[in-house]
Amino acid sequence: MTDIATPPAATAAVDRIPLRVGSTGDWAEVRSPFSGDVVGEVELADATVVDQVLGVQRALFTDRARHLPHHERAAILRRAAALAADRAEALALQVALEGGKPLADARVEVARGINGLELAAEEGVRLHGEEVPMRATAAAAGRLAFTTREPIGLVAAVSAFNHPFNLIVHQVAPAVAAGCPVAVKPASATPLSAHALVDLLIEAGLPPEWSVCLPMPGRVAESLVTDPRIAFLTFIGSGEVGWGLRRKVADGVRCAMEHGGAAPLIVDAGADLAALVPKIVKGGYYHAGQVCVSVQRVFAVGAIRDELVDRLRAAVARLVVGDPTDPATEVGPLITQTEADRVAAWVDEAVQAGASLVAGGAALDRQCYAPTILVDPPVGAKVRSQEVFGPVVDVVGVADLDAAIAAANEVPFSFQASICTPDVTRAMYAAQRIDANAVMVNDHTAFRVDWMPFGGRRVSGLGLGGIPHTLAEMTAEKLIVLPAP
Repeated sequence: MTDIATPPAATAAVDRIPLRVGSTGDWAEVRSPFSGDVVGEVELADATVVDQVLGVQRALFTDRARHLPHHERAAILRRAAALAADRAEALALQVALEGGKPLADARVEVARGINGLELAAEEGVRLHGEEVPMRATAAAAGRLAFTTREPIGLVAAVSAFNHPFNLIVHQVAPAVAAGCPVAVKPASATPLSAHALVDLLIEAGLPPEWSVCLPMPGRVAESLVTDPRIAFLTFIGSGEVGWGLRRKVADGVRCAMEHGGAAPLIVDAGADLAALVPKIVKGGYYHAGQVCVSVQRVFAVGAIRDELVDRLRAAVARLVVGDPTDPATEVGPLITQTEADRVAAWVDEAVQAGASLVAGGAALDRQCYAPTILVDPPVGAKVRSQEVFGPVVDVVGVADLDAAIAAANEVPFSFQASICTPDVTRAMYAAQRIDANAVMVNDHTAFRVDWMPFGGRRVSGLGLGGIPHTLAEMTAEKLIVLPAP
């Protein structure tokens, strides 16, 4: 095992965050996945607290006189964005400490979250319906019809650890913009950033009962998402947990599920490898590969494979692995030792099955795993057939573009993909045939801006994320028909 230098003491104070409603006396430590230091403590909600919060939020939503007008919601979101901008460095350090994301990337995440708050403010005031034509038949004559959009109801937001600030923004800011009360269950490993966002919104003027952060054990989370008072469930996390919860939600509850993938990237003959390799490295090893659309399966067409592997090996060798709070670090730890051990086992399995290990393949101290490249793992290997969620990229040689497309589609996942080629006709040919919700051309699979539609198909998810798309999902269309004057 390769040693990593001992990190300096944590530079952020240890917060002890109580529940805003009730008190259970049960607390959980939040530890840095890299240093093991306690970086915060949160009070845990139990089923009684969850019931209390949903009761308050249901009464709030039912009383239309207490609803906030659109312009006030937008103003709150803008003020929260301004507050977050003033504290961006502290928020980024918190992301790095509790989640292990390198500080440079945590700063980008916080900037995206701030932009997400601003986007939600803009999109919330643009909500609108449309006229429904009533001219087609005699039965419709003499009527005027139009639609409006109104908040769908209570929102339960269950989030993931890998983007602890920005993911919560994507679930909570649209709820605020739509006028929906929201109960937030953050990832157990990273609740501090969720608390920080909710506190920013309340400081910006949101009445506290509209957005409540509820760290809780998994057994209690089920009582939240299955409660019949919930109108919308937004879940980001593993498919095993998400699909299991969806089967238990109350009748009529609308769901948005964002799960994982095993993103394919096709490198066609003639691709510009000098420009492409840095993108593959960023997309494959960003946040140690703990990204649902991380580059995982690279399919190299024809004779290009060997040069691609050589360039990737050289680039990966330069990556700085270590303390996520160090601005020079590019790859941090896995979120738990269990995850680090799993990634190591999957790599070992692939090598034993015939894959060539050309970089990495070593467990490091402090839950880190060396950025790894595997060449030609067999179809049945876990690194090729399941989501690795770690710093591992496979490179597989294929005969032609059709073979690459077939290989890209060999798994049940369907999220984001890439085709890299200088030929726009071949790019469109592949984009139309790859089973994915989004296909990037000459870019890595993890590209995203927060207003674009984002979501998986099949086992990878249900519904669309992205601020405007989530906002639309959290509203319901109502038709009004009246006599024409």
